[in-house]
Amino acid sequence: MQVQQQIDTLVVAGVGLIGGSFALALKRAGRVRRVIGVGRTQANLENALALGVADEVTQDIASVAHRADMVLLAAPVGQMGALMRALAPGLRPGAIVTDGGSTKSDVAALYREHLPQHLPWCVPAHPIAGSDLSGAAAAQYGLYENRRVVLTPLDETLSAAAETVAELWRACGAEIHAMSAAEHDAVFASVSHLPHLLAFAYVDQVAAKADAERCFDFAATGFRDFTRIAGSHPEMWTDISLANRDALLAELADYRASLERLSSLLEQGDAASLNQLFSDARAARSRWHQQFLRRG
Repeated sequence: MQVQQQIDTLVVAGVGLIGGSFALALKRAGRVRRVIGVGRTQANLENALALGVADEVTQDIASVAHRADMVLLAAPVGQMGALMRALAPGLRPGAIVTDGGSTKSDVAALYREHLPQHLPWCVPAHPIAGSDLSGAAAAQYGLYENRRVVLTPLDETLSAAAETVAELWRACGAEIHAMSAAEHDAVFASVSHLPHLLAFAYVDQVAAKADAERCFDFAATGFRDFTRIAGSHPEMWTDISLANRDALLAELADYRASLERLSSLLEQGDAASLNQLFSDARAARSRWHQQFLRRG
């Protein structure tokens, strides 16, 4: 099978930030002729049409499966099994199915369960470009410029299918990385999923206080920056949390140990150790941030 550099018909299930931005970027790059948007909410689908994110919309993915040269599943992970099941009867051999899910081991299992005859053309992926925005209005042309996309191909995935997906993400401006599904889930439990859980839990804690209104009145930029991701889509993060439960539980245990250490240092009034902890964390964060300055 030859690498397909241009897609005639792209079906995007979930025309929001991830799926909509992918569609817009490929349109601008001249890599797709027609985009069919699929979703549960008619109002958002109509918005996708009006904004030029999609050229055609439907709430029934089964009705357009036979027309797809490529399908991007950009819906929450919890919806992907049903979408794959609906796609299966109509997919043509050679039609690529990929996704934008934030967890990969569970999604790989869903491919095997619902698309067992189509695995050579299934390419699990994860674009690293989240936001607290959602819906078709959140879609933007340059979302993937200088962003990373992780591919976690199945053992059965054809190399040509994986390269087609990689090339289309490159056309969006992204940098491609490959790893196993298990490695992906462990890494992102640490640097993405855990921070979201902490932000949600912290805001919930403040909101439960007797003087919550007064606390929120005085919250400023530190609170804003720390809690921004608590504005993310609740359904999506419920799905992600449960899908990557084991890795997240391990990360929560490590974080709990870190909190215990911090509590102990505070109780002891150990200024030197607190200063060292803060200094080490600041240095690590600064090293990480330099990559964005270099890219800019």
